[in-house]
Amino acid sequence: MAKVSIIGAGMTGATTAHWLAERELADIVLIDVLEGMPQGKALDLLEAMPVIGKDVGIVGSNDYAATQGSDIIVITAGLPRKPGMSRDDLLSANAEIVGKATIETLRYSPEAIYIVLTNPLDTMAYLTMKIGKLPPQRVIGQAGILDSTRMRAFVALETGVSVENIACYVLGGHGDEMVPLTRHSNIAGIPLREYLSAEKLEAIVNRTRKGGGEIVNLLKTGSAFYAPSVAIAQMVEAILKDKHLVVPCAAYLQGEYGLKEMFFGVPVQLGRQGIERIVEYKLDSDEKAAFEKSAASVEDSINALNKLVKL
Repeated sequence: MAKVSIIGAGMTGATTAHWLAERELADIVLIDVLEGMPQGKALDLLEAMPVIGKDVGIVGSNDYAATQGSDIIVITAGLPRKPGMSRDDLLSANAEIVGKATIETLRYSPEAIYIVLTNPLDTMAYLTMKIGKLPPQRVIGQAGILDSTRMRAFVALETGVSVENIACYVLGGHGDEMVPLTRHSNIAGIPLREYLSAEKLEAIVNRTRKGGGEIVNLLKTGSAFYAPSVAIAQMVEAILKDKHLVVPCAAYLQGEYGLKEMFFGVPVQLGRQGIERIVEYKLDSDEKAAFEKSAASVEDSINALNKLVKL
C-alpha cells in the first residue's frame, strides 16, 4: 500500500488522516513535536478501522524517521491564524517550521510529492520547492479546492440546488485577493451570472474571499479543518490513483497566465507524478485585472520571505 506522512497532527493534520483512512488510500504516519499527541490520535483512529472495515496502517511519532519511504508528504504544521491576524503575519514563524519539515522528510523520502497547506500558502509552497530543490511538479499547494468548495456551499445555500450540480472555480492567491471566476462557474451548465442576481453573486464572492476569516472569528481559538483536510484527501487520491483530475491548486508558474517564478492558484491536472499540466483559461479584462491584483499580493509575500530566508 502507498504511504502518506502528515507533518502536523493538529486538527487539520488529524482530520486529513481521518478522511484518508476512511478512503483506504494509504498507510498513514502522523508527525508532531508534541510528545504523545500524534501517537494518541493515530492509535484512536487505528481502533476505529474495524468498525468501517478498512485495513490501514496508522502510526504517530515525534521522529521524522517514521516517514521513511513516503509517496506523499502533507505539510500542515504551523501556527494557526488568530482573530485579527492576516495570513502574512504568520510568515516568519511558519517559514521556519515548514523549512525544517521539508529538509527532514526529504532525507527519508527523496522521491515524495509534497502537498503544502500551511499559511501563507503560496509562499510556503514556494519555500518547500526552493529549500528542498524539488522539481515544480512535485510541490502543490492546497487552496483552490478549499476556496472553490466554500463557494459551492454558499451557492447551494442560496439556491437550494444540490452541491453535486454546482461547479465553482476559485483561482489566484490564497488570501483576500483570491479570484472567484463567476463567468466559468455554473449550476448544471447554466452560468452563475444567469442564475443569480449580480447583488447575490457579489455577496457569495465576498463571503468566499473571507471564508477562512469567518470561521476563525467564530471559533476564536483555531481555524477551519474539515474542509481544508478533505480537499487534501481529494488531491492525495488523484495522485495515488493517477486520476488525471483537473482541480484548482497552487502551482509554480513559469510563464503561464503571464506570471513567473511564483506559486499561484490555477487549474492543474493531478496524476501519479504530481502536476501533469497547468490548464490555462482565457480570461476577460476584469478577470485579468483581478489576477494581477492577487499576484501582486503573493509577490509581496514571496519578497518578504526572500528577505527572511536565503533560498
